[in-house]
Amino acid sequence: MLKRLLARVFWAFSRWTLVSEGAPTRPTVLVGAPHTSNWDFVLMLAIAWRLGIDVHWLGKNSLFRGWRGPIMRRLGGIPVDRADPARVVKDVVGQVHAGTVFGLVVTPDGTRGGNEYWKSGFYRIARETGMPVTLGFVDRTTMTSGLGPTIDLTGDVAADMEQIRAFYADKSGLRPERWTEPRLREENPTAGPDAG
Repeated sequence: MLKRLLARVFWAFSRWTLVSEGAPTRPTVLVGAPHTSNWDFVLMLAIAWRLGIDVHWLGKNSLFRGWRGPIMRRLGGIPVDRADPARVVKDVVGQVHAGTVFGLVVTPDGTRGGNEYWKSGFYRIARETGMPVTLGFVDRTTMTSGLGPTIDLTGDVAADMEQIRAFYADKSGLRPERWTEPRLREENPTAGPDAG
């Protein structure tokens, strides 16, 4: 209740406008893109809290050390041990089977830096768990942020990513120079494997 109230106040006074196709009704991988600024995190929470979405997000272990740990977990953070990334998928599958409706927020274009490719973890998690993908966005050109369509991935990486690219084609993050085109390394047969 408090989260929804805070979100209402945020959207009432923000220069941003919330635009959404509606909250997901089943567990979903919620893509947050373009991810070019720390403010994206604030916008993500404001979207989720306003729409009543229980969100979880993945973060490196170091974010959960010391006094920050309890705060990050309360905000939905899940620490990721890079030595055992398979555990994350197992935990997510467990929540799906428990019938929990939630959004697992993933920022595949990396940590606010221009990368050559998106990390494919969001795609692998969605395929392995059977979860759809909801396209969350920030668009500085229109000062809008929210949720786009929810799509079921087919396993045809090129076709799925073409659909995702089409959605993000006209979206610009807060720091446009840090934008990474929605493209997976797996789409380029000459590229090496993706570690993310």
